[in-house]
Amino acid sequence: MRLAETSDLWWKNAVIYCLDVETFFDDDGDGTGDFAGLTQRVDYLAALGVTCIWLMPFYPSPDRDDGYDVTDFFAVDSRLGTLGDLVEFIRAAKDRGMRVIADFVVNHTSDQHPWFVEARKSTDNPFRDFYVWRQDTPPDTSSEVVFPGEENSLWTQDDATGEWYLHMFAKHQPDLNVTHPGVRDQIAKAMGLWLELGLDGFRLDAVPFFLETRGQPKDEAANLDPHEYLAALRSFVSRRNGSAVLLGEVNLPYKEQLEYFGGPEGNELNMQFDFMSMQHIYLSLARQDARPLAETLKSRPAIHPDNQWAMFVRNHDELTLDKLSDGERQEVFAAFGPDKNMQIYGRGLRRRLPPMLGGDQERIRMVYSLMFSLPGTPVLFYGEEIGMGEDLRQKSRAAVRTPMQWTSEKNGGFSSAKAADLVAPLARGDYGPGRVNAAAAKRDPDSLFNFMATLIRRYRESAELGWGEFNVIDQPEPAVFAHTCSSDGGTLVLLHNFGEDPVKVSGLVGGEDAPPQAYKDAMLLDLFDGDNVELEPGGGFTAELGRYGYRWFRVHRKGDRLAP
Repeated sequence: MRLAETSDLWWKNAVIYCLDVETFFDDDGDGTGDFAGLTQRVDYLAALGVTCIWLMPFYPSPDRDDGYDVTDFFAVDSRLGTLGDLVEFIRAAKDRGMRVIADFVVNHTSDQHPWFVEARKSTDNPFRDFYVWRQDTPPDTSSEVVFPGEENSLWTQDDATGEWYLHMFAKHQPDLNVTHPGVRDQIAKAMGLWLELGLDGFRLDAVPFFLETRGQPKDEAANLDPHEYLAALRSFVSRRNGSAVLLGEVNLPYKEQLEYFGGPEGNELNMQFDFMSMQHIYLSLARQDARPLAETLKSRPAIHPDNQWAMFVRNHDELTLDKLSDGERQEVFAAFGPDKNMQIYGRGLRRRLPPMLGGDQERIRMVYSLMFSLPGTPVLFYGEEIGMGEDLRQKSRAAVRTPMQWTSEKNGGFSSAKAADLVAPLARGDYGPGRVNAAAAKRDPDSLFNFMATLIRRYRESAELGWGEFNVIDQPEPAVFAHTCSSDGGTLVLLHNFGEDPVKVSGLVGGEDAPPQAYKDAMLLDLFDGDNVELEPGGGFTAELGRYGYRWFRVHRKGDRLAP
């Protein structure tokens, strides 16, 4: 990797920021955020250091599932503005050096979508096969529902024709039949529209579900390769915009995720979220033992050089822990969500990081330092940069989707509307806007916002983190996670202490196989505010970490001409 190459595959060392337009900033005072308001906050995101904004669904919708129940893939929800407002926002973001991607829901539509309204009219309607139907009574699928307690089957009988339609999620979200040429054509047209209007790619929702062939005749299903469609989608998007990215939500074990990258060819998803690492970060935090995370990352398979992992510690859904064992999940629940109201679907938490860690700033900053230091592309959920908390008064996943907290004034500066007219209530208490808001954070040099901005600058200056070869440094302290990222002759050494107690960390930069004089006259140059550390000729070092401490170092040899 040469530094000049990083602009070609921009997603490999981007900083992605996810937001929901309707809860970010309200310009017209109706209580709902809008694109005009988001445009006014572009400079805030640029100051933080964001390089890519990820928009949650902004399409017309009954909004029963926060916009993921779409009624028109070709328009902007009128509550959020117009196509012109969207284009103005994209132009403003790009002027500040930020790309824009958006959620795209291939798996399903709203049951109010015109396609489904037509499909219900008769079994021979032209739109009937846009969805998946069956005539016979389906088997019991209660154990397979994605949202336990909210649905009890994957099939619902339609009163109009008496047949059953498939919905892997809610019954008001009938599944599209992506094997149908008409559906594929419409999806391509919609994606093509948004790319022409300036989007730089898509975050694809629930990828394994829309590649599902359930409900198709067995003889036809046997001849279908769903991954051929994913590869075709990637090819189409690349033809329309050669630098566009597909970021996929694929919550599966690593071996299965490789298929969604496209295997050795890497020709399907450009990026996937690393759910395995995220879940083991929380297990390591609960145990104050770095080994679960270290072992998970050691098992992460190599991927095509053009592909990338997306790293996160919080997203807009439940914080799922489904890949942990039952016992491990209970450990995390006990540490970070002991009350049933904090848990969801029996598998996850509906909380944000700061309240989970009791507001402990040292621990919170260690976690974000860790996230940015892991090999991959960091993804932030709006409000993380100021330490927003959840609102457990809200139902389900809405607990972490409260409006952005801009000031300590009325409605947290989100909207001038009456509180009763807000699209969602603001958080209260210790994490409400009176104590946690962007205006105060920007002006406080010791705030989480300014720490995060510095962290982002260091990440962007360290291309090895997005492009380099990753190795765990073995050392005796179970609470310490130590690793290196190396590329193009540069090496970073990154240390994180998951424990309460200060520790001394010893390790070898190049491992046991490094030549005896490989690091003669070299040192570890501290990338934050700490002291530099001398390296032994064979690469040995000793460094101190405080309580929940973290250190970033660059290996520096005499004569290296590093950027200031």
